[in-house]
Amino acid sequence: MARNSRQQLIAYEELDFPTDLTADEQATWQAAREATAHAYAPYSGFQVGAALLLADGTVFRGTNQENAAYPSGLCAERTALFGLAASRPGHAPIVGMAVAARPAGGEYGPALPCGACRQVMLEYEARQSRAIPLLLPSRAGTILRFASVTDLMPFNFSPDDLPTL
Repeated sequence: MARNSRQQLIAYEELDFPTDLTADEQATWQAAREATAHAYAPYSGFQVGAALLLADGTVFRGTNQENAAYPSGLCAERTALFGLAASRPGHAPIVGMAVAARPAGGEYGPALPCGACRQVMLEYEARQSRAIPLLLPSRAGTILRFASVTDLMPFNFSPDDLPTL
């Protein structure tokens, strides 16, 4: 028997057009879309791109990378974040992130991060002690704007859940 019934609301904005984004958001949005052209997706044919906007104005991209030995591929969100950390230690904070997806040669569609990517994105947000605003294309063809990755995944696993050493 439940003691308390509760609801969790997810905070986000839904925008109709890329022109509704700020100039920095538009650049990040476009970079994610352009990154899809470099995805390695010969098995699914689903090309995903991610773009990270850093506080110094740098845009860093990632793409999904598939492998015949499923599930050893990696999603675009994680290649962007891991690639950034590996190639630019001490990088400027991430101040924006966007994800885009399309079937090979097709039109752009929804791109909602998997659970593993959401967890990794949360970790990077925690590491920098600063929110990472996120832009995602919805199933309805709109743009979902989250002020923070935590808004996308309010119940998450964090370092606070681990035992102390």
